[in-house]
Parts: sequence; C-alpha cells; structure tokens
Amino acid sequence: MPPPRTREKALRHRLAELRGPEVPAKALDARALAALAANPGCRRRAILDGAGVNKAALASALGAPSVFGQSQFAFVRGNAFEAKVKADGGTELLRLAHEKLDRAAEPPAGAHVPDLTAQGPEGRTARTELALREATQAASAAPGAWTLLDHPMLALDVAGSPAFLEPDAVVVHPDGSWTVVEIKSFPMLDGAADPAKVGAAARQAAVYVLALERVAARLEPSPRVRHRILLVCPKDFSNLPTASAVDVRKQRAVTARQLDRLTRIEEIADTLPEGTCFSPELPAERLAAAVESVPATYAPECLSACELAFHCRDRSRAAGAVTRLGRPVRAELGALTTVEEVLAAARGEAGDPDD
Repeated sequence: MPPPRTREKALRHRLAELRGPEVPAKALDARALAALAANPGCRRRAILDGAGVNKAALASALGAPSVFGQSQFAFVRGNAFEAKVKADGGTELLRLAHEKLDRAAEPPAGAHVPDLTAQGPEGRTARTELALREATQAASAAPGAWTLLDHPMLALDVAGSPAFLEPDAVVVHPDGSWTVVEIKSFPMLDGAADPAKVGAAARQAAVYVLALERVAARLEPSPRVRHRILLVCPKDFSNLPTASAVDVRKQRAVTARQLDRLTRIEEIADTLPEGTCFSPELPAERLAAAVESVPATYAPECLSACELAFHCRDRSRAAGAVTRLGRPVRAELGALTTVEEVLAAARGEAGDPDD
C-alpha cells in the first residue's frame, strides 16, 4: 500500500482530472458540507463536491440552470441584522448566550473581542487558533471573563485538502468552553422558527462544531466544544434579536460520517469510465454522459440545497423514479422503485396479488 502522502497526492491529481484541465477547484464551505449531510447517500454530489466542481456552472452547461442561493435582498437584510446583533462589542449577543446556554456563569459585564485580522485564509486560521488558546487561558486566570470571536476562520480536512470555514461567531465562556453562534435572518415567531430552516442552520453549525473540535484537540488540556449552539434570529416581525439553544449532536454525527465517506471518494472515482470529466467547457452530450455515470439520490429537498437539483429532477421524472415523490414515500414502497412498478403492483399485474 502506498504511503498516505503519496495516496493523497494521487487523489488530488485524480480529482483535478475530473474537474478538467486548468479548471480551479471550487472551495467547499460550511453550507456545501451541511448539504452533503442532508443527503448522505448521493454519490454524485459527493464526487462533484470532493473534486471541487462548480455545480452552478455545470448545471447551466447541462441546460438546467440553478436558482439556488440567497437573493440580494435577503443577503443585505441578513448582513444588517448580523451587524445589529454584534453592535456595542457583542453586548446583546453575549446576553443571549448567557440567558440561553450558561445561566450558572456570571453575567457578562463586557467582552474581549480579539482582532482576527491576518493575511490569507491560512493566516486567519492560525490567528483564530491563537485567539481561542489565549481566551481559554484567560478564562481560567480571570473568572467571569467572556470572549467573542467575530467571524473566526476554521479549517477542516476534506478529501485531503483544507476547507476554510467562517462561522458568524464563537463565544468562549467563563469556564473555557466554546459555543458556535449562527445568526439567521428568518424570524422566530412565538419562540419557534421554521423547522426546515432551523434544521439547515443546525447542519451548518455542526460543521463548525467539528472544525472547532479539531482545534480543541490540539490544545492541552482540550477545551470543551459545546454541542448546543446558539441560533439567533429576529423576534416575531421585528428586527430585535432573540435566540434559542439548538442541540446539534445528531447533525454532527451525520456530518462526521459523511466527511469520512467523502475522504474515500477515490472509491467512487475508481468506478467511473476512463476519461470522465465534468468541465463545463465540454460538449453538452459528453458532459451529460459524465454526470449520468455517477448515481444520484434525488429527493425534493435537493431543490433547496443543490445546484444540480433541476437536472436530477428532470432525469428522475424521465425514469419514473419514485424518489421524486419524497423520501417517506420511497421508504414505504420498498423494492418498488418506479411509478410504473407501483401501478403494476396496484393493478395486480406484478408481485403478490394478495398484497
């Protein structure tokens, strides 16, 4: 067996071949990694994301352009709300963290907000790790100290390459433990928010928790990374912040398993025909054949999480696959995988007529 470094180099070369000559890799972010966890059985998404393929450009080249992503209005509104939450040195944010997560600790009288400026993502990652180390040491030396890291930079190894991640904030509690903060612009009405949006935020936060755990493991003693994150949203229909503690242990476990699978994407790559390439510059027929050579696991939820969803939905419809009806329906139908098979069974033309 070749040494790990040689295997990683060979894998990177293989993934570059799949992207296409001179095509730069699209960096994975927390949103993309969270989407992987939402549909862990999709080999197509795993290989495309692992290879750094720009799925939006790929979807356009296939004739099924994506409308996935935030509108400009939502982006501006989200930035304005985040700025309000972090105003005055994060006073309101820390008050919410104390109220929802750590009432046993002393209330924050103020917070240290370290400067995380550095050159490039590697520099910012190193600066963040140093700030976390210093904040943890300060918590043990000065009881009652709270630290707020605004847009820290974390790194997570994905398929042998670092993915740089930027959470909205990380709070270091007086006991030295760390909490991920997710700030979203969707409303929390009467203390509850849209479950689908909360689930997406939890999956994204779970990626940050994993990355923080990697940092904590390098410190001695290792600080505790809390598995209850702070989700901050507008209260009702106002622009006032409110928050909820969200347990992300389940999402963290799923994401960790999917990342383990992603780091073995050479197994998927080995099953592809020789010369397979996903470059958007290729002729449409050849590109479509390359995409179809990797099995997809389409579900309606993909429409809000993957740029290739429209293409995969069209193929699912053309094949009469029951997956387009949703995962619960698919699970109920067992071995019946197409609408035609379901109708044949319903008419008694296939299977056991007594069923």
